[in-house]
Amino acid sequence: MRLWHQNLIEKLPRPQLLGQHRECCALRGGGWMKSHATVNYVFQHPIEHLFQYHLLVMQEMRKRGYHVNPLWWDPNYRGKKMPSITIDKRHFASSHPIYSEHDQSYLNDCLDNLRQKGVEIAN
Repeated sequence: MRLWHQNLIEKLPRPQLLGQHRECCALRGGGWMKSHATVNYVFQHPIEHLFQYHLLVMQEMRKRGYHVNPLWWDPNYRGKKMPSITIDKRHFASSHPIYSEHDQSYLNDCLDNLRQKGVEIAN
């Protein structure tokens, strides 16, 4: 799985948006720091960045009328089987995009990946 370029979140079709939520939940939980080629860059940033990104996903889900378990809105929550943490808001990304890796090249890669899945998104 991947984290889609954050500029695509509001344009993602339902399956990709809900899949992104599941991916964020997994990464915030037991998947944190577990190596996977497409998301390894996430672990080079504080976990607070992942929460910020996940907020964008959850806000889009709410906007579309999808239900998000209220526990995930808590920045310290990491899932049923993981202990809570204390998020330090000083580590929130102050720039856009949240992940510096989400540049134009990454956006193009994401758009190509979506096209291969039969999803065409105008950028």
